[in-house]
Amino acid sequence: MKIIAFNGSPRRRGNTELLLAETVKGIEQAGLTVEVFNLNSMNIKPCQDCGGCNETGECVIRDDMDKIYGAIRAADRVILASPIFFFSLSAQAKAMIDRCQSFWCEKYLLKRPLKGEVKRRGLLLLAGGMKMEIGAECSEACAKAFFRTISVSEHKTLSFLGVDKKGEILHHPTALKDAYEAGRELAELRVKS
Repeated sequence: MKIIAFNGSPRRRGNTELLLAETVKGIEQAGLTVEVFNLNSMNIKPCQDCGGCNETGECVIRDDMDKIYGAIRAADRVILASPIFFFSLSAQAKAMIDRCQSFWCEKYLLKRPLKGEVKRRGLLLLAGGMKMEIGAECSEACAKAFFRTISVSEHKTLSFLGVDKKGEILHHPTALKDAYEAGRELAELRVKS
């Protein structure tokens, strides 16, 4: 089973990355591996809304998204981890998602399914300083559209609010355990799918 993860945080060893690391640990201890894409260190240009993918389902921009497109096509499980910025996903996560417009064209305009009938699952990890749920709700709405576009039919969301300072997630009573268990659960779904 192929599992990929997108780290949308610009902050190294910050709350989002720590959550993702625990999730990966849970998956690896279940005997699987995860390919992690650190979006902040990748060369990903924003979508130009040029229409270049409308008739082919392929983006005309050549950059690090080429690696991501192949990984998404091959993945059985997809993890998206992002801090919550201004009630939404980070710019790094959003740039990657926007460039998945080519998948949207392939799926909805060209009527070509991405992964056939294979049931793909996802996990959304969110961390934010604000304590109001609206930040997580808006972020999840964007992530849900992303997951649907890449044919991830089900996903679980873990959101942790009120964690702003770097490393503050380490003091949350359940966050790391929850992330680890979500990773184990995602890995164990291979038997049930």
